[in-house]
Amino acid sequence: MQRPEGASWDFEPATTLVRLLAANAATHPDQVAFREKDRGIWQQTTWAQVHETVLRCAAGLQAAGLAPERGVLVLGDNRPRLYMGMLAAGALGAYAMPVYPDATPDEIMHVDSEVHVSFVLAEDQEQVDKALDLRERGARIEHIVYDNPRGLARYTAPGLISWADLEQRGAQRLAGQPGLREQLLALARPDGPAVFIHSSGTTGKPKGLVLSHRNILSGVRNAHRAGAFDFGDSVLAYLPMAWVGDFSMTMGAGVALRFTINIPEGAETVLHNLREIAPSFYLAAPRSWDNMLTTVQVRMEDSSRLKKALYELFMQSAIAAERRKLSGQEPTAAQKLLRPIGEWLVMGPIKDQLGMSRLRNAFTGGEAIGEDTFVFYRALGVKLRQLYGQTESSAFNAMQSPDEVRLHTVGRPLPGVQVKIADSGEIMIRSGSVFRGYYGNEAASRESLDDGWLRTGDAGYLEPDGQLVVLGRVSEVVHTAQGERYIPNYIENRLKFSPYVKDVAVLGKGRGTLGAIVCVDKETVGHWAEMRGISYISYADLSQKPEVIELLAGAVRHVNTTLPDGLKLRHIVSLHKEFDADDGEITRTRKLRRNVVEERYAPIIDAIYGGQRTVAMRATVVYETGEIGVTERLLTVKEI
Repeated sequence: MQRPEGASWDFEPATTLVRLLAANAATHPDQVAFREKDRGIWQQTTWAQVHETVLRCAAGLQAAGLAPERGVLVLGDNRPRLYMGMLAAGALGAYAMPVYPDATPDEIMHVDSEVHVSFVLAEDQEQVDKALDLRERGARIEHIVYDNPRGLARYTAPGLISWADLEQRGAQRLAGQPGLREQLLALARPDGPAVFIHSSGTTGKPKGLVLSHRNILSGVRNAHRAGAFDFGDSVLAYLPMAWVGDFSMTMGAGVALRFTINIPEGAETVLHNLREIAPSFYLAAPRSWDNMLTTVQVRMEDSSRLKKALYELFMQSAIAAERRKLSGQEPTAAQKLLRPIGEWLVMGPIKDQLGMSRLRNAFTGGEAIGEDTFVFYRALGVKLRQLYGQTESSAFNAMQSPDEVRLHTVGRPLPGVQVKIADSGEIMIRSGSVFRGYYGNEAASRESLDDGWLRTGDAGYLEPDGQLVVLGRVSEVVHTAQGERYIPNYIENRLKFSPYVKDVAVLGKGRGTLGAIVCVDKETVGHWAEMRGISYISYADLSQKPEVIELLAGAVRHVNTTLPDGLKLRHIVSLHKEFDADDGEITRTRKLRRNVVEERYAPIIDAIYGGQRTVAMRATVVYETGEIGVTERLLTVKEI
């Protein structure tokens, strides 16, 4: 891509998002900033319109009493107005505090307890109801601004205001005070708050932290210099707004590099909208890449013999060629000959169906991705790469370059990011993207920050050529009874490489052998069962089918081939339910809360290490009527 007019390849992060927004409006007023799918039609908003809307919102919020360091809770799915509301809050020095749309009232009250939350930006009636419930629980919410007015005409709660009214009040202020625009643009400081975000909370309640404009923009600059994205990229904003990756990419990089930010109609339409948009940049968790691969495989199973034969011929050749590249070899002459034909007949149409025909930068992050999945997309022509980052460093630490990919590394540290390995094996980083500390938690801040270095909490090492390898969480390094050192998460990630495994908890701390509690992927395993004529009536029923348990055992045996004898898994139990964030078993970003799982499923652990063949699990169920019942399920303990 040619250098865009008026842009610098190495922009200075000592500015603010709202000032960059003003620059976009001045230099590219008619360029599309947001595209939102609304009732089947893509609605467009230009940078000039976004700038005007953010200023109006900021003026309206300021008039309503929003002060610096006050909280603005953001409730709902990705919506342009919620993004613009967060920019407006940051312009005023307030804390934009997005939470997960499915967060429980107790989880949101934890957020409210950290900061005086005086405003709520709510997507719709459901989120307004949630905000009103928070008020009844004691939250000090003064104003609730809602985007979608449907169903709210008869609401009379104090402080309730529509986005349209808020914007109108702001417009009146701007019209009546000629110098107000410049004042609003000047309020924010580079070291002032851009967003108030939360850690994943794997070991307890999520910790709040403030990322400044400088933090966010430093991370964006580092990733941009490494080639993660470029000016004018098109992205799909579908990741939860409460996740740091979404804010850093959608708002940070989106504003700094003038992305076209596409908002899907809803969570259930993401894949359909992805195909319509065909973005140039796409980031997804390994599970999402796995799901798309499963969709391709399922469709191919249902296609004609000719199509299946063509798919097998060209994809197997492409996958073999990609494996040769990963091992440092050149593809064979036959593989080179088949590639352009396969691109025309097979790979090109598949990429078009997936919405990846214009994809230049594709990333996976959050955890390790399965080798088969990774190689498939590389063979398809999607230059999928690993990205490593975390909340405390504004999402960007290291990434792989397009043509220097290794399956076991996360690539090199980004330009502007220093990495060293502590004596304990912990990865430490220093960068302008690193936060200043956890909000109101000096003890946790001292544990995480050491003379300007961030203790990532991850164990790893640097290879001689500078490639970074991440092994897992330092806090999860444990030993078996024989003294074998291992990281459960490392084994769990490799088990999840199987498309049949959705979640897993590896057991064995202080024990003689390792075992695992496994949650099947209902969609994939369900399809596998249907293709073989295995009937089932529920997730619980499917999980206990002997054929399914043997299927999981096969996945475990495959992983065992890569593990030393002392760390091979000897027993598994297929759980009768998925791990659930509402039950506290995993975080909202699907990270395992090990202490909760081990406490809740103690009978399973006792059965595994007590030599039992089955275990009865009792669970309390609260029905919609409010009645409470008890269910019991007999689970099989499978010896490997």
